[in-house]
Amino acid sequence: MAAIKDTKSFMRITHRYLGYFAAGIMAVYSLSGVLLIYRDTNFLKKENKTEIVLKPNMTEKELAKEIKMRNIDFVPGSGDLKTFENGSYNVKTGETKYSKMKLPVVLEKFNDLHKSTSTHRYATLNTVFGFVLFFFVISSFWMFNFKSKAFRRGMVYAGLGFILAVIMVFFQ
Repeated sequence: MAAIKDTKSFMRITHRYLGYFAAGIMAVYSLSGVLLIYRDTNFLKKENKTEIVLKPNMTEKELAKEIKMRNIDFVPGSGDLKTFENGSYNVKTGETKYSKMKLPVVLEKFNDLHKSTSTHRYATLNTVFGFVLFFFVISSFWMFNFKSKAFRRGMVYAGLGFILAVIMVFFQ
């Protein structure tokens, strides 16, 4: 890069190249974000049937934890073979059959980006991406002359976007 002569040039050049860098990350985040919106449906999901033998005499809660399913409720009066919404569990033998709707592996990995915590392997990527997005917010104000009509209009739109976000967060 040529010598940077002022703050405006620095912000514009950095904004440009970080923008290209972040475009790939944003493509993955946007796709996984849209998929997460529809996670309560079976959109793009396939049924995954599993048959395993677990320890006998487990409670509904223990079984749910073991097979990583929520809200397992045994149907009353079904003897040794306890049935629940998506499967069955034999209390005597531990034989368990169940099915889950799952996204393809690649899409499931994309969704993991949104579910990370500070100890997750994507924590660094998410943190860097967050700071890059915040830099975009700040550097975008150097794209136009501060005294121009486009800048004043941009400030109005930025304010409206901020107000809309605050309203959506606090008045769910």
